Amino acid sequence: MEILPRDFYDRDTLTVARELLGCYLVREWEGKKLAVRITETEAYIGRMDKACHAYQYKRTPRTETLFSKPGVSYVYLIYGMYHCLNFITEPEGEPCGVLIRGAVPVDNKDSIAENRFGCKASQLTAYQKKHFLDGPGKLCKGLALTRAENALPLDRPPLYVCRGPVPQEIQTGKRIGIDYAQEAIDFPWRFWFTPGTEEGEHGLF
Repeated sequence: MEILPRDFYDRDTLTVARELLGCYLVREWEGKKLAVRITETEAYIGRMDKACHAYQYKRTPRTETLFSKPGVSYVYLIYGMYHCLNFITEPEGEPCGVLIRGAVPVDNKDSIAENRFGCKASQLTAYQKKHFLDGPGKLCKGLALTRAENALPLDRPPLYVCRGPVPQEIQTGKRIGIDYAQEAIDFPWRFWFTPGTEEGEHGLF
């Protein structure tokens, strides 16, 4: 598996958000490799995006990681209970990132299911299977990601991204849950594809 180098992220945020689709996100946890395939992303560009935590270069203890060198994780907490995973993009000092909104499990599905639902993958209901990792909080719960994983480099364990098959059809649209962001509500900066029914049937490792 080819791990994406740090310079993959040192590019236009919208380009990175699209090209992350289909890639494999790997989380090494308790001696296991939890692997998922990224199916949905959103781009955030601080210099002009009112939906970004660091809009107009607003620098706070929470947003400090957004100003880091590209290719590190940015994990934050929303509503006091859900963690969200982002990847920092563009040159250091430019507060930009890609939110990982959704994925499908590929390896160690039982461990991911136990983190998410407290049961093995074979015990999931149809509803649970459909909504396994289709949201940023769900993804972080499944991969046991918290603020402790903030600011990790993404080109080495315990958290890294590997190239995967490029999706045949990518869709774009408005981002979700940013009703406060005025004109930025309408930016078509959400990218996703619909995985096939066979997705995740064959592991990586």
